[in-house]
Amino acid sequence: MRWLGRLRQIRDVLTIGSCLIAPPLFVGPASAQQIPPNILLILADNIGYGDVGAYGGGELRGAPTPRIDQFAAEGLRLTQFLVEPSCTPSRAALMTGRYSVRSGLSLVAVAGTDISLPAKEITMAEMLHDAGYATAIFGKWHLGGQTYSQPQNQGFDEFYGIPPNDTWDAFGMIRQGRQTQSLDIPIDKGPQIVEARRGEPLRPVKPYTEEVRRGIDWELVDHGIDFMKREKAAGKPFFLYLPISRTHFPNLPSKPFEGVSRIGQFGDSLMECDAIIGKLLDSLKELGLDEDTIVILASDNGPDGPGARAFGGDMPDVGSSGPYRGALGDVSEGAIRTIAMIRWPHRVSPRSSYAMFSIMDFFPTLAHLAGGKVPDDRPVDGVDQSDLLLGKNNTGARDHLLTFVGADLVAVRWKQFRAYFADVAPGRSGAGGATLMGGVGASAAPMNGYPKVFNIESDPQEEHNIGEMYNWVLGPLLGAVEEYKATLAKAPNPPAANMTKF
Repeated sequence: MRWLGRLRQIRDVLTIGSCLIAPPLFVGPASAQQIPPNILLILADNIGYGDVGAYGGGELRGAPTPRIDQFAAEGLRLTQFLVEPSCTPSRAALMTGRYSVRSGLSLVAVAGTDISLPAKEITMAEMLHDAGYATAIFGKWHLGGQTYSQPQNQGFDEFYGIPPNDTWDAFGMIRQGRQTQSLDIPIDKGPQIVEARRGEPLRPVKPYTEEVRRGIDWELVDHGIDFMKREKAAGKPFFLYLPISRTHFPNLPSKPFEGVSRIGQFGDSLMECDAIIGKLLDSLKELGLDEDTIVILASDNGPDGPGARAFGGDMPDVGSSGPYRGALGDVSEGAIRTIAMIRWPHRVSPRSSYAMFSIMDFFPTLAHLAGGKVPDDRPVDGVDQSDLLLGKNNTGARDHLLTFVGADLVAVRWKQFRAYFADVAPGRSGAGGATLMGGVGASAAPMNGYPKVFNIESDPQEEHNIGEMYNWVLGPLLGAVEEYKATLAKAPNPPAANMTKF
């Protein structure tokens, strides 16, 4: 039996050694022994599925993206990351973990309208703040300008950026007003860069001009690095949300990046975005925070389409949706499928995943990893994907997703199938629309009540309506709709965003 005792000694040594080598994994509520991860969430603006090198663009698009490609290789690269059709809806879904229609934010917030995040919504920042995090947002909020909707009143300790109800092209209103002789606004009365701390009113910092727009992202990076330094010194975990401008139209690069690509302003902006990501990652490493920080890079939408024209340039200021049909504002696959990658050294193993992942899923996933609480008094449409991140499964926890525009449920994805409940136009992608297969498929909605159905994997341009051939698919597709409808009995949606039906 002497050999048995020797084996036990070896086992004990190996067990102790593995405990010393393996990094601590925080996946539950905080305790004295566990330190929750920092979270850096970088939300790019309107980068298409086919724009960066890691997704088939980059050098092939005339705009290399080496730092983003390296980052993608170091973490989990999602190839079926799905968002909502436009800026405000996607950002509402990200912040609340809920379909944007549940917040009345299923259209883009426009200054002067009442489209605004309700006070009763619980944001990701509120959830993480309650879990002990310092929270900051530097960039674009775009969830409405009502006081109760502003980020410093929705869970963030610090805010610096463009007005919370505006987007990156807001600086153009002064020039456009003068061109049309309809408005003559003094520069100090036009759009302003603003800032605020928790619970304080917004304070104007300086006019938001074309010159400021060109360099705004580097200001946001500087604010972010300073925030991380301060929170490291304070010994407090942080949630830093950086919704940057690249590559939102008009893509005005800063001076060092003018002409660096081969495809005009869009390419220059994309390469500047790559440098911005590199600067943030380098700073994390210099601060000694890279191994303790979950870094997420995602885009809020698919690309601007051919309707976008260069601001003083000679090439269209447009991105690429890769193999898929559609662009920003459409509801087809290319509009809502874009890039996302997640790095957490030693916890998230480097790999690519085809698992379906919604922008809403970040809320419950980060709640699980950071020890936060997901609200249980309302429907939450995001699902916890921490098992996917940590390599406990490869399939993910989602198999369907709904798409809304205003009050209308217009489409649903189930596995690789996509159905439309409205006769969606081809949009700005230039595709010629669906080839109908005959029979009931020829009477697709809204003419006679039958959805159009496409197999995204075999038909990424959505050209062949297979609704009649694959009629069995309607069962699970419509089942996903019924599952959503059942939640409305106890939690009806507020009036949907609307700017046309009075």
